[in-house]
Amino acid sequence: MSNTRSGEGAEVRAGTGGGVLNVFAHSFLVLWAVLAAGPVLWVVISSFRPHSDLVSDPFGLPTDLAWENFSNAWSSADIGRYALNSAVILCGSLTGTMLLGAMAAYVVARFTFPGNRAVHLLFTGGMMFPVFLAIVPLFFVLNNFGLLNTRQGLILVYIAYSLPFTVFFLVSFFRTLPGAVQEAATLDGASHTRTFFQIMMPMARPGLISVGIFNFLGQWNQFVLPRVLNVGDPDDAVLPQGLAALMVQQGYEGDWGALYAGVTLAMLPVLAVYVAFQRQVQTGLTAGAVR
Repeated sequence: MSNTRSGEGAEVRAGTGGGVLNVFAHSFLVLWAVLAAGPVLWVVISSFRPHSDLVSDPFGLPTDLAWENFSNAWSSADIGRYALNSAVILCGSLTGTMLLGAMAAYVVARFTFPGNRAVHLLFTGGMMFPVFLAIVPLFFVLNNFGLLNTRQGLILVYIAYSLPFTVFFLVSFFRTLPGAVQEAATLDGASHTRTFFQIMMPMARPGLISVGIFNFLGQWNQFVLPRVLNVGDPDDAVLPQGLAALMVQQGYEGDWGALYAGVTLAMLPVLAVYVAFQRQVQTGLTAGAVR
């Protein structure tokens, strides 16, 4: 009888401890969500407020919807042209990063050859190399090849900068895919190229989407590299450069509503991509973590 009561008491204490831990964990998650989403919501709300309201009450709610803030940011501040430049560069760099990264990760993950581990470690070590240390060499290398102040040069630099993380992420994911499918394709006479593009890449779709979104975020928001390597024609500036110019311009002119509207326009593609592929991102992260 005493053993039964002591067991029930232990269960009650364990349940109480678990409840306290759950409350603490949920409170931390709520606080984290507020800290992460609060500034974004504040920027979006401020983009609809007139300049006079922002000056008189910076943290208030909109008393009137100032849609002209978006038109001013899009036309007078040339946010549209900067966004188009970023989209053109991103199409080339993201395509090249995903194609080369997937092929390299597939070879490292699924084939055994001398130097396999060394190649994998080289890609992994590339993530620890700060981009700031490579800015000056990159400047002279692109200048010698005639690619300085060009979109092609910036695309190549984006690809090289994003490959280490892409390969590191996809190697773990390709290793989780069943080897029986690859062996069956080989027995049926499929070449390595056909097996990769028609069988393995469709199976690795969640991982490709996940790492593609991470690369999209990093390349879309990149400021240092285009600032140093794309200092020629201002019409070829990318969106982060345009937002920096808008911040300086509106800081002197006093149109804070247009500044917040420009930041909101820059965030929309990122939010749209993440919302559209949120489920695939979660699937890719969990699948790549389980072996």
